[in-house]
Amino acid sequence: MLAHLWFVFFAVSFASACYQWLINGQTEIFSILVQSSFDMAALSVKIAIGLIGVLALWLGFFKVAERAGMVNMLSRMLEPLFLKLMPEVPRNHPSHGSITMNIAANILGLDNAATPMGLKAMQDLQSLNPDKDSASNAQILFLVLNTSSLTLLPVTIFMYRAQQGAADATAVFIPILMATSASTLTGLLSVAYVQKINLLDKTIILYFSALALILATLASFLVSLPAQQMAATSSLLGNFILFSVIMLFLGAGWVKKIDVYDAFIAGAKQGFGIAVNLIPYLLAMLVAIGLLRSSGVLDGLLSVIDYLFTLMGINTDFIPALPTAFMKPLSGSGARAMMLETMNSYGVDSFAATAAAIMQGSTETTFYVLAVYFGSVGIKHVRHALGCALLADFAGITTAILAAYWFFH
Repeated sequence: MLAHLWFVFFAVSFASACYQWLINGQTEIFSILVQSSFDMAALSVKIAIGLIGVLALWLGFFKVAERAGMVNMLSRMLEPLFLKLMPEVPRNHPSHGSITMNIAANILGLDNAATPMGLKAMQDLQSLNPDKDSASNAQILFLVLNTSSLTLLPVTIFMYRAQQGAADATAVFIPILMATSASTLTGLLSVAYVQKINLLDKTIILYFSALALILATLASFLVSLPAQQMAATSSLLGNFILFSVIMLFLGAGWVKKIDVYDAFIAGAKQGFGIAVNLIPYLLAMLVAIGLLRSSGVLDGLLSVIDYLFTLMGINTDFIPALPTAFMKPLSGSGARAMMLETMNSYGVDSFAATAAAIMQGSTETTFYVLAVYFGSVGIKHVRHALGCALLADFAGITTAILAAYWFFH
């Protein structure tokens, strides 16, 4: 499926360029496409190199945790849930611990920690995969949960709104929480339907109820704070928890009398190898995405949607925010640029800019995550992962639009 989609990206981009050349007389369009390909090729290497240090650092700490027995302890905490959601993963498997760490980092908005833990989890799950070229059920569920991006603390969005002079930088907190929750729930339900997972099992309900209670308590605490303190408090909380986890790992290693330094170096070496192996997969995906942007395909799609909603008599105030929604599954930096451009063009407190900020926090960059996570273990056939992830994206963006109208229109 991914190979076909990749070809479609190229074909649609080429068709759009031909139209602009023959109909609009835009003779420079093909040089723009070629330059875009070169730029994206350079960017893929830049991203991979940038990941080397982060991956080496966190996989080094994680190796210390493994040897100190902390990963097994984490595994036992959530093992009953994972045995229901991922029945092919056996008890006491190291993937339980790395999955737990990844999900916790995502919820806290700690992207730099979430990606290394996610790649470690994908490698752990790959060790159980009987068909190394195709994604297993457990890998698909894990990836879709990542692309749906359940984030409790969207600190970076608060920061961008504050930099642009928003009257209340954290006003989008609850709408973003609604949108990202809808995305995650839809992703989980779609995968459960395909894989025939019984989500009404009492163990799953118990764990999810406990998680919802914890998230609701933390969210209510943050909402009760003055607006100017909310972003700072959430950032402090997330980073305090993160560094406390690091010290817990190192402390456990010291108590168990393991060679902490040697364990860290061994894990860091793994991070270097993973980052280098990502380059071909990132290259393929980013070049295709760059062509879609530079060929005008996304702009054309936006015009069609605007025309259709106007024809149906539906309010189109959200249309200027849609470039962020279109770019979000394709490119995180592209979506961020679209959000900032909307803020600059319409004003940070305008409806369009506010809706764009909610969309930015509603989902993850699906194609990037798919390329990085599956590429790290050499998976070529993604099966139903892409369909379920895009369905989650659609639910998140739709909820973001509805929440924007509910809160700000």
